[in-house]
Order: sequence, then structure tokens, then C-alpha cells
Amino acid sequence: MPVKVSVVVPVYNPGVYVEDCIASLLRQSLPPDEYEVIFVDDGSTDDTPARLDALAAAEPRVTVVHQHNSGWSGKPRNVGIAAARGEYVMFVDNDDFVGDEALERMYDYGVANGADVVVGKMAGKGRGVPVELFRRNHPRATIADAPLIDSLTPHKMFRRAFLDDIGLRFPEGRRRLEDHVFVTEAYLRASNVSVLSDYVCYYHVRRDDASNAGFQRFDPGGYFKNLREALDVVERHTEPGPLRDRLFRRWLRVEMVERLRGRRLLALPSDYRRDLFEEIHQVVVERFGPGVAAGLQPTQRVVAALVAADRYDGVEAFAEWEAGIVLTAVPERVVWEDGMLRVGFTAEFAVAGAPMTFAAGPARTPLDGPPENLAAAVAWVDADTVARFGKASADLLVRERASAAQYFQRVEFAREEVPAGEDGRVRLLLRATATVDPAALTGAGLWDAFVRVKLGGWTKECRLGPAPRPDRPAPYAAVAAGHVVLPYWTSPHANLALDVDRATHLVGLGAIAPDDVTITGDRLRAALPLHVPDHGTDLSLRLTSPGRARDVPATLSPHGSGALLEAVLPLGELRGATWRATLGTPGPRHLALPFALRAGAGGIRVVRTPRPGPLRRLVRRARRRLGTAVGRTAARLRAKARRR
Repeated sequence: MPVKVSVVVPVYNPGVYVEDCIASLLRQSLPPDEYEVIFVDDGSTDDTPARLDALAAAEPRVTVVHQHNSGWSGKPRNVGIAAARGEYVMFVDNDDFVGDEALERMYDYGVANGADVVVGKMAGKGRGVPVELFRRNHPRATIADAPLIDSLTPHKMFRRAFLDDIGLRFPEGRRRLEDHVFVTEAYLRASNVSVLSDYVCYYHVRRDDASNAGFQRFDPGGYFKNLREALDVVERHTEPGPLRDRLFRRWLRVEMVERLRGRRLLALPSDYRRDLFEEIHQVVVERFGPGVAAGLQPTQRVVAALVAADRYDGVEAFAEWEAGIVLTAVPERVVWEDGMLRVGFTAEFAVAGAPMTFAAGPARTPLDGPPENLAAAVAWVDADTVARFGKASADLLVRERASAAQYFQRVEFAREEVPAGEDGRVRLLLRATATVDPAALTGAGLWDAFVRVKLGGWTKECRLGPAPRPDRPAPYAAVAAGHVVLPYWTSPHANLALDVDRATHLVGLGAIAPDDVTITGDRLRAALPLHVPDHGTDLSLRLTSPGRARDVPATLSPHGSGALLEAVLPLGELRGATWRATLGTPGPRHLALPFALRAGAGGIRVVRTPRPGPLRRLVRRARRRLGTAVGRTAARLRAKARRR
């Protein structure tokens, strides 16, 4: 079979972190003979070279290239491109990993849309990733009509013939932002870029030792020298005007202004802050016209104006003011409606634990230059934020705790100006209702709810909570869209989270009493504290006695505030034994029911399943902990054996 995808992985002393990368590449749904993995070892000094050679000896799809250390990732990636045989080339870093279907989905999507570049949805484990770019799929995107410029890491698929036709390769040597230079030119010269947003393809991982290259403090002089090279690419391939300004704005916003704001600036040593500011000032003065900063958000425009005017003290004072601003989101209503979870909440910004207020009176005025002082800057931001309140937005995202995969949910919201005292100040409140679709929760795990708000010059996220204790909503678990979903409040912070297909003993079924279960003839009926969609759902009732098991078809249908379980019992097969009952869910799990069926000559009686005593519960807990510890130890030993 022709090779569809060549995966290029530059490698330098990854230690154990390469194991997740390797495992994810070997798990791909694309057939093994349709892709190859090329590890380019850039002079590693740990035991990785031997580990990779042993892998290549066992796996025909794996190739290893060894070379002397080049100092950065550019040369290893270029060596990988030269060795690649695939129609597309995909770049993966040695401490990251990819989704099990990533190569197949991205390849098929790229071919279907004739893409030179395919950008797959990303998730960040301990590090930030683009969010707005992945709101929806973009089968045909350009740098002019989609926020592609938000994603300049190289972890994408590139059509190999496209790279060869335009002669595109990574800058080499010990340098920064080589990926910005490469990806920006690819975007600007591609005939089409496709963005796949409905499946997480790439997982960026922050190492426990924070030794990822991107987390190391950089020399400002060298960094911004390399940044200018990315700006040179934009100038070569665009004309002066709005598009060029918008592209330049990305570097001004992300690489410059955001480094000088709030806690991010204040966390740096004072002398380093000064050096960083001086280098940024030089780039702003040399390269950016007035149209670049004009499109920034209000708070960003204040910082940019102060930078252009060479006013470091003003930037520092503004950072100290911004550092105290946080987003708060309070849940008000969490209910199931026809298989969908409706989540009502309010969101606003706060300072020092109190709602943030804004001056509602002054009219919005242009920012013609740097504010005179901090008070003037805050007053301008106040007025501008109120004037822009009609564009404020709120989103709810659900984020899988283990993988950091996240998805936007549908939200409806209203904006309210709430009077805050007699001096004319107001609170800016967003009142929202989100609809969480269980079908969007792509796998078993714990999912946390995050609120994301854009208001004035801020885009901030926070957990949804804490929920007020006196009237905290406590909805049932739901059986919907092929999942068992249990909304719950985390401890001790009382933030909203969702347990998907994991909970067995915590879904509230223990509250069922034998009197809640009736048997008439061969028909069993039981009222359960579960939610099901209006159309109900089919599942099974598993009955077990020593040495025997029987799965009985069953249905769940809405009944009052819960659900009604109905099943027809095979009476002839049950006589003479006591049968424990569990509920077979659409997934692989069974939910334990707190009753058993005792079938005798006089018929079937419903009896409560005895709860295990304290000693038995302690033994069970100890066994679970021991099993977890043994499993972790075995995994470490297997990883160590592979490295040998």
C-alpha cells in the first residue's frame, strides 16, 4: 500500500515522556502499512536511542535516524521530511501524543477537501492551546477568513508535494520561533487549509519537570530577532493594508502585549521585565503602523500605547491593577430536560472578592495616545467596556479531566447592567443557560465545566462554581445518548463536574426500597431516581445467582421526576434461587440495584440486598488501592524493560 502519512518526531532526551508518544502512534486506526513513523534522534544522551532502535527492529512502520545534536527542532524535522514517503507529513513532538484516530481522520479530511495543510483540534495538558479556531470545522479556510494565525505550532499535516513545490523547510540551528516562520509561510501559500474541530487530534503535554522547550525562559534579544523573521514572511507574501495589519496583530498581541500584562509580567524578575520591555518596544516602533494596535481589545490597546511611548512604569502599574481582576461564574439551575442537561449560570468579573463595577456615565472616546496615568487608563477602560457591553459573550466548555479535550456547548445568554451604588457605577452581568449534550461527551471519564467570558478587553475562564450551599441543585444521573451521566459538585470547592460512564454506586440507586419494586405476574416495574429522554431507552436487567446469569430485555421511560424500569421476567428460569439485580447501561458498565429477587414455590419476592459491613467495605477499599498500586508498579517495570 502507498504510504498515506509520514509522522516525523524530533527526539532529544525525552526520558519516559516518549512512551506515551510511541504508544499513541502505534495505536492509530490507520492500517499499519499506510503510515510510517520517523524518529530523528538529535544526539540524545539518555537511553532513548537504544529504545528507539529496539522499537524499529520490532516495528516495520518505524524508522530511526541518528544525528549529532543540532541545537533545536528545525534540522531534525527537515531530515524527517527528506526521509518521508507519505502523501502527507505530520509533525509530533516527543513529549506529546496524538488521538487514536488522528492520522486517519486528518488524512481523510485533507484528501476530501484538497488541503495543503490540515489543522487538527488540539488539547493542552497543563499548557494553553487555541480555542476559538476549533469552535467548528473549517473544510476550506484561508488566513483571511479564519483565525488560523492563532495556531503557529507545527503539529499539523502538510502535503509533502506542497512542501517540495514551494521549497519550504524549517530554519535550522539553535533559535526560537522556527515553527512560526514555517507555518506562516505554509498558510500564506497554501491553496487550501482544512481545520478539523470535532475530534481531538493532538495533545500538548506539559512535562512534570516543566522542561519543555517552550517553557524555558528565553533571551529577549535573540527571541525578538527570530520573531522579526516571521514578520518578514508576512511582508513578503502580503500587501500593506488591513490583512497585513491583522496578521501582525497576532504577534503584537500574543508575543508582546500579553507578556506585559497582569500576573504574567509581575511573576518575572524585575531586571528581566525591563529587558523584555525594551526589546518589545524596539519591535513595536520599528515594525508596526497604527493599524496594527487599532484592532486590539481595549486593555491590550492601553498596554500597546504605553509600550510605543516607552513608558515602562505605566505598563507595570497597569499590570498591578489588572492582576486583581478575576472571572466568577455562579451556577443557578442544573436540570435534565429530555436527555439534555440545562445549566443556568451568571458570570461577571470581580476584584478583591467583590463584583467589579464600571462607570456608566462617560461616553466612549478614542485612545489617541498613552493614558496620562493609571487613573486615566482605568477610566478609559471603564467607559470603553460599558460601551462594548453589547458585544460581550459567555460560553460553557466541558473539559475531560484526564486528556484536557474540551468542547463548546450551546449557550443562550442575556446582558444586564445592574446598578451598583449611588455614584452611577454599574455591574456588567451575563446571565446564561447552556445545553450540555451527552452525545458530545466522547468517552468515559470526569468532565469539568468551565465558563469562558469575553468582556471589554478581557477573555477569561473559570470553573463553574462554587454552587451556593442552601439551594445547590442536585439532579439525578441520566441515561441518555448511550451514556450514564452523573452531574455532581466537586469536593471541597463545589464546582460542577460530570461523571460519564464511570459511576456505579454513586448514582443514587441505593435509595430504592423493596416497596418501590412491584411484580405482577411476570412483569417487573420499579421507579428509579434516573433521568431518561422523553422517548425512553432500551437496556437490560442482569440477574445473577451463584454460577448463573441471565440478561433480561428492559426499558426505561419517564415517570414523575424519575424513570420507570419495566421488564418481563422468565419465571421458569428463576425458581429456586435468589437473584441479584444490576442495570445494564448502554455502555459496558452495570449499575448495581439494591434489591434481589427471591424465587420460590410461592412466587417471587423482592428483598433488599444486604449492604456490606464496615470490615468488608474496608477490605474492598484496600483491594482497590492495592490493585492500583500493583498496576502502576507493573506499568513502570514494563516501561523500564522496554527502554532496556
